[in-house]
Order: sequence, then structure tokens, then C-alpha cells
Amino acid sequence: MTVTDQERIAAQRRTIDEHIKGENDHDWARVYGTFLTDERAYYDVVPLSTRFPGFQGVQDFYRLIEAAIPDFRVVVTAEYDTPGASVREVTITGTHRGEYCGVTPQGLPVSVEVAAFYLFGDGHEAGKLVAERVYYDNETLLRQMRGEEDSRAGVGLSAS
Repeated sequence: MTVTDQERIAAQRRTIDEHIKGENDHDWARVYGTFLTDERAYYDVVPLSTRFPGFQGVQDFYRLIEAAIPDFRVVVTAEYDTPGASVREVTITGTHRGEYCGVTPQGLPVSVEVAAFYLFGDGHEAGKLVAERVYYDNETLLRQMRGEEDSRAGVGLSAS
């Protein structure tokens, strides 16, 4: 059976919807279930020049971010899809409660706009994530965490 591009994109959209719902519910089993569960999986944080390799790396990334911003929420502001890859523009908000990039938490609110690239498997694994790669302005995030008065919160893609 041949899967059409439309069917493949529909499967990707379902996976991403499930993935983001899991993130917002902090249901890590649900989030992890959207990834391939072997060494092909990875999570890239481009502004930190860091790859979290393998399925264990994916889990390590989520432990790190949940420790830093335990109440984080993801709001999708735009979405783009092509067979094998999807992009979501999102706004992530939360409260800085754990160390992040050497910044001690002060309990301050943060808001950062992110471009998240989702890369999918092939064949029977076309509905599973191989990787998520995120791009965001880390300096803006750090300035918010440090409580700098002139720190910006992005261009306002999300009203929440």
C-alpha cells in the first residue's frame, strides 16, 4: 500500500498534536510515545549548540526543561507541513524555578517564541518522530530569567 503525501502529513499532524498535548499535560510517557524509542532519536537545541542523542537523550532534554520551567505551556501560533517534516511556531510560557544555563531561579515568568522542527521516520515509522529541533532567542530567555528590566518577550505571536 502506498501512502500519499496527504496521508503522511495527516499522520504527522496527529503525532505533533499528541506530542504537544502531552507536553502541556506534562505526561512524559505520552510525549515519549511520539518518538522512535531507539538510538536514531534525538533532540537538538540549536541556540545551545547541543544535541541530546538517542531516545535517552530525548528523555534527558525533557527532564532538564521541566526542572527549569516546571509549569511550561506550549501554544501553537502557526504550522507548516511537508512529507517527512513539520514546523510549528510556538510560544512557550512558564515560571523559572530551576537552574538554566547557569542562571539561578528567581521565580520569574518567562515567555519565548520558538520554531520547532519535527523530523519523522520513513515507511511504517512515518508517524513517529526521529527528532525535534528547536530554535529560539536564548539571550531573551536568559534576560527574562535574570529579571532585566528591558528584557523582551518576543513579537507577541501568542496572546496567552
